[in-house]
Amino acid sequence: MKSTTVRRVTLSIALTTALAGVAACGSSGGSGSSGKDDKAVHKGTTHVSPIAALRSAEKSTDGADSAKVESSTTMGTMMSMTANGTMGWADGLTGTMTITYTGGTLADTMRQTGSTSMQARYLPDAYFAKMSDKFAEQTGGKHWIRYGYDDLAKLGGSSGAYLKDQMQNTTPNQSVKLLLASGDVKKVGEDRVRGERTTHYSGTVNVADMATKNSNLSASQLADLKKQLTAAGVSTEKVDIWVNGDDLLVKKVEKGELSSGTMSSTAYYSDYGVKVSATEPPASDTADFKDLLKAQSTGGTTS
Repeated sequence: MKSTTVRRVTLSIALTTALAGVAACGSSGGSGSSGKDDKAVHKGTTHVSPIAALRSAEKSTDGADSAKVESSTTMGTMMSMTANGTMGWADGLTGTMTITYTGGTLADTMRQTGSTSMQARYLPDAYFAKMSDKFAEQTGGKHWIRYGYDDLAKLGGSSGAYLKDQMQNTTPNQSVKLLLASGDVKKVGEDRVRGERTTHYSGTVNVADMATKNSNLSASQLADLKKQLTAAGVSTEKVDIWVNGDDLLVKKVEKGELSSGTMSSTAYYSDYGVKVSATEPPASDTADFKDLLKAQSTGGTTS
């Protein structure tokens, strides 16, 4: 495997592993079944307005602390992937996910590493991606790559700082907050999601405002990020969410346009309150992505 491929994969994994985590918790959805599918009318029908219903859903979902997640994401011709696992958000984003690349140029790149699927572990200060044996041959035999949020923030500039903020502060109710902040939310109607009775809400979110209203970035960082979003061709996203009878998110769909094509993401939640266990991989089997980038830029390997 060429060192340029290792470097490209290392950087690509930084993006997509983070994206999977944010999609899992920043994108809501799921079938958090309450066992009341056919016995209770959705609480949202008693709310005076969609805003009141969403405020209740935002509070209930935030307080649930964890859930099982199933998600799928497509970003133009670059990649499509699925991510499944358990995630918690009581104290930062934690959990484990299995990420599978199903198409796009990134899937082609991953095939060169010997696998199109990997395990990811999310901890409060970093996330870890487990690579194949073939990839480990280029990293001193180490299978795990560590991506520290502080390091990503330093290397990625404003976009890295935004990613760090999202990974450490994102919760599933973020999508509800986005709709509340958009000023453009409406109740679509009653739907069934995987057999469960839900209420469907929809709205259009300005992507640049999303960062302004849902992060703690400085004015200069936000200005730089807006430039990057504009350069990528991102302007607005359509967000749809489905809320069950316990005021918990059960599904989210978001769609937008990028300069590289259409972006779409769908996520489902189930088993709210599930126990989440994520541990740091053995240090002897872990390489830091900073060291990998440094080694590959000089044509070497890590040890």
